[in-house]
Amino acid sequence: MELLEFLKKTPTAFHAAAEIEKILTAEGAVKLSERENWNLEYGKTYFTVRNDSAVMAFCIPADANAMHKGFRVFAAHGDSPTFKVKENPEMVVEDKYVKLNVERYGGMIMSTWFDRPLSVAGRVIVTNGDALESKLVNIDRDLLVIPNVAIHMNREVNSGYDYNAQTDLCPLYGGREAKGTFMKSVAEAAGVEEKDILSHDLFLYSRTEGTVWGAENEFISAAKIDDCECAFGGLKGFLQARKAHHISVFAMFDNEEVGSQSRQGAGSTFLADVLARISESLGDTASAYQMRVADSYMISADNGHAVHPNHPEKTDPTNRPVLNGGILLKYSANQRYTTDGFSAAVFKSLCEKAEVPFQIFFNRSDMLGGSTLGNISTSQVSFSTADIGLAQLAMHSSYETAGVKDFDYLVRFTEVLFE
Repeated sequence: MELLEFLKKTPTAFHAAAEIEKILTAEGAVKLSERENWNLEYGKTYFTVRNDSAVMAFCIPADANAMHKGFRVFAAHGDSPTFKVKENPEMVVEDKYVKLNVERYGGMIMSTWFDRPLSVAGRVIVTNGDALESKLVNIDRDLLVIPNVAIHMNREVNSGYDYNAQTDLCPLYGGREAKGTFMKSVAEAAGVEEKDILSHDLFLYSRTEGTVWGAENEFISAAKIDDCECAFGGLKGFLQARKAHHISVFAMFDNEEVGSQSRQGAGSTFLADVLARISESLGDTASAYQMRVADSYMISADNGHAVHPNHPEKTDPTNRPVLNGGILLKYSANQRYTTDGFSAAVFKSLCEKAEVPFQIFFNRSDMLGGSTLGNISTSQVSFSTADIGLAQLAMHSSYETAGVKDFDYLVRFTEVLFE
């Protein structure tokens, strides 16, 4: 399955951005730098990357006379809950073991990270003459394990255990002879000298490969389904669409799992900056740009929860999405999701045109759900927005499950969105 290949190549948000850049370039898109002037042309597709981990791609229709005023935007995120490797990470235990010092990134299900092969990926910042250069790194082998405490030493583990991120979740790296070798391993994987590494953004990732399974191969399980499934599906729809009548924008943000408040997150000016520069290149006045924004529509895509087969009581009584049942339209009275009557009607009409099913998602009224990048990004650019996603199980586990059909539904929907 194409999605599984994408997930395998993208252990971190940095790798997701790099893979999307590779796909866009192969499709003829032109890379732009935010540090340079943009001379945009009708009929071309462009993209820019911020912080090596967030991507914004857009297409200007070839026929200016056929182009409507507004933008059409699809936004997702490329980061997932994991553990970030700290500076000076090696910790020697009993003069026998070396483990790594890590901290939580996002709200993961901690228990799912134990007793499975892990490794490290991300980026390193190195000196290159008088300049600084960012290098992707992936130690592409089974390198680490976070071992559980045996049940004989923790009899209460099956009755509920309060994991401590500092003491319970540090991965074992090697025996005492491994002391002083971790950054050497990173440098070797990055193809640089250890002395040239000034800093790093390194994360743990699960080495358990994704799989298609089920009685009729109807399910998919892998790491990082939330939210790389939406990011990759949205990208495919963006590339397949004709994009003849709107300025089409595909956005993959970073840092959604920790609140989006970074220069590459949905709470940053990244989207607003790109849209303003597009509008400026078309000769828009300030008022004309504001009219484009007012006539625009955005999809904020982030997966949601399916009815759990063992705990159906966790789901809203009357809105009960399932795997392979169609795209989720997500509502929240408290605006944790941005969907309202108008944006929902647009979404439903697009699903009808795409001939794909949709499902309604609400959290139970007595359970607080997660937020998405939709209401955060609209604080920067005021779009009519609908929050959508695909149904999945075990969200924020190191190994999540979704429906095979739903991914295809998303691609077809996104095509129609941009057409």
